Amino acid sequence: MTQEQWTAVDRYLTDLFVPSDSVLDAALEASTAAGLPPHNVSPNQGKLLLLLAQLQGARTILEIGTLGGYSTIWLARALPKDGYLITLEADAKHAEVAQSNIARAGLSDVVELRLGQALSTLPQLAAEGRSPFDLIFIDADKPNNPDYLAWALKLSRRGSLIIADNVVRNGAVIDTASNDTSVQGVRRFNELLASEPRVSTTALQTVGSKGYDGFAIGLVVAD
Repeated sequence: MTQEQWTAVDRYLTDLFVPSDSVLDAALEASTAAGLPPHNVSPNQGKLLLLLAQLQGARTILEIGTLGGYSTIWLARALPKDGYLITLEADAKHAEVAQSNIARAGLSDVVELRLGQALSTLPQLAAEGRSPFDLIFIDADKPNNPDYLAWALKLSRRGSLIIADNVVRNGAVIDTASNDTSVQGVRRFNELLASEPRVSTTALQTVGSKGYDGFAIGLVVAD
């Protein structure tokens, strides 16, 4: 199996199940033109996030890590009319691109983007009483994943869904001696989830146009 084949199969699946969408295509194009890193989820992964949010019946969503707003748009489209999404982004340039993409998608009234380090903005959300969130998507700097999990637990409730991207790291997650702080952050995150009695979790490996990685999906089952 090769990256070329993974990408071709992704293209086949996307053509079948995720028809071309001018708004989402424009968001990707704007992100590329602005020089943002290509770390957004793939189209079929975006559709998965939308379906999970719909299955969850989510009315409130928290996203940690906005980038260009591609996954934000997918998640926000799953919300009912009275729902809202708060997305946290540390990089001002990324936030500017994302705001434009969100506005083009007609979602500015649904999505609130907060600029700043998430470990600073998360306590603000708690102080404002904006929780609990029905769904929390973690896709930011991986060394801080353990701290993001701690905040996700504080900002959730029994029945909330916590989803994290990039938990396999091209297989490097099994390297206990890795010097990569992202790998170590993900390893600690996974270990904390595994030992957390309030959350029932599984993780899935993924291959596709974004390479070899995976998602962790946890359901909060106790307060």
